[in-house]
Parts: sequence; structure tokens; C-alpha cells
Amino acid sequence: MKSIYIENLKCFNLARTLLCGQCFRFNLLEDNRYEIIAGNKKIFAKQIDDTLILEGTDRTEFDQFWHDYFDFGRDYEKLDALLCTDKVLSIASPYAKGIHILKQEPFETLCSFIISQNNNIPRIKGIISRLCELCGEKIDDDTYAFPTADKLAKLTVDDLAPIRSGFRAKYLVDAANKVSSGEIDLSLPYTMPLDEAREYLKQIKGVGDKVADCVLLFAYGRFDSFPKDVWIKRIMAENYPDGLPEKFEDVAGIAQQYLFHYFRNEV
Repeated sequence: MKSIYIENLKCFNLARTLLCGQCFRFNLLEDNRYEIIAGNKKIFAKQIDDTLILEGTDRTEFDQFWHDYFDFGRDYEKLDALLCTDKVLSIASPYAKGIHILKQEPFETLCSFIISQNNNIPRIKGIISRLCELCGEKIDDDTYAFPTADKLAKLTVDDLAPIRSGFRAKYLVDAANKVSSGEIDLSLPYTMPLDEAREYLKQIKGVGDKVADCVLLFAYGRFDSFPKDVWIKRIMAENYPDGLPEKFEDVAGIAQQYLFHYFRNEV
């Protein structure tokens, strides 16, 4: 299998990036490699110190897709230096160091976080896997791409019964229909003001503030987006009752990830 080595990485930790709750199409294999599926591509990734080994891809595909997917073009050292100027984040940042915000495909991210509502990660991964098997294009013998909005829009709630998504099925159908018809244009939130982009996505049934903010952060790279779940609301109430300092406004999303990772796993 073809492979490439990405060397001398700074501020990147593969495991923390995958396990922080921002993506769901990955599996840890026995040899400490991760199988990662994004869109219609699949690779195997393993990190040894500051070197990332990617199997199943080549340099051209890496430059065209995986480089941006892993957000390697952003200066995370600079972000860490800024976050460490805060008392609480100066503790959380070293613990969470290496988390990158992945740049995922918007429709896949939208559907994934619709599925994530009131759910746990193993079950989320199972529903997404069954959805891809049901109507996604085949990548190889046992792997399927995430379905397009056009393909998913052809299905009904009853058609989605095999994926066992419960009440979320009607939201998936609504999202697919609105995107496929053009009622929702997923290219627009890249440039919309944050509040406007959030409200735009909330036109889809089942999408509230938290899901919309997750999509804006994890698909659109909107680092000014700050998803709030129960954990984050508790962390903010205890440590930032007046909100994050204004100097973190443009990097609130990565601050959120660092705080979530630290308080959930260490505190």
C-alpha cells in the first residue's frame, strides 16, 4: 500500500484530534493505526513522535485534500501562545496540546451532528456507518462514502429505519431535502457573519444553536464559533461567568476544545 511521511510536525496529536468529539468516521486498529474515512476517501494513519505516517494516499492527494483536512496550514503554536495568557487556559492548553480542528465536508458534518443529539459516540458511529452502507457510494469492499444530499433526499423516514436513528431520521430527511433543493446553500456559511450563519443553519429541523455551532466550527473552520453542551456550560459557569475574555473571540472554538478536553478527561 502506498504511503507518505509527514515529518517535523509541531502542535499536532493524532489521537487527541480524533478522540475529542469532532468526527466519527474513524477506528483504532490493533497496531495503533487509525482508519480514517472522510468523504469518499480512506486512509490509515499512525503518529510516531513528530511524524505522521499516512497509508493509502500519495503526496498529490495529501496536498489537495488531507493537508487542509488536518488543518496543517494553521499556526497552532501561535494559538497556544495566545491561549496560555489566560489562567485557566494556561493549564488546559498544555494538556490538550496537539488538537487540530478538522475541516470536514459540510453536509456530512451537518448530518453527523444531527445524529449526535442525545447520543453517545459508539452509537453515533454505528448510525453513521449504517447510513453510509445504506445509500453511500462504495469506496472499497467494506467501506462506503457518506451519502450526498441528493441521494439521501430520495429516501423517506421509513427508508431510514435500518440505520436505527430514532427521532433523528426525520431531521436527516429534512436536511437532505433542503440542501438538495437549494433551499439551504451550504456554501454560504463560509462568509456569513457568525450569528447569521447560525440562524441560517437552524432553518433545518432539529438544528439548534449547539448543532449549528458544531457544524460552523468543524466543517467551516469558523474558530469564532463556540458550541455549548452541558459540559461547556458548566465549565463556563464555574470559570468564565462573564464569558471568555474578548481577546479570544476569534479563537473561541479551539479554546472550547481545549477546555472540554481538559475538564472532561483530567478534572
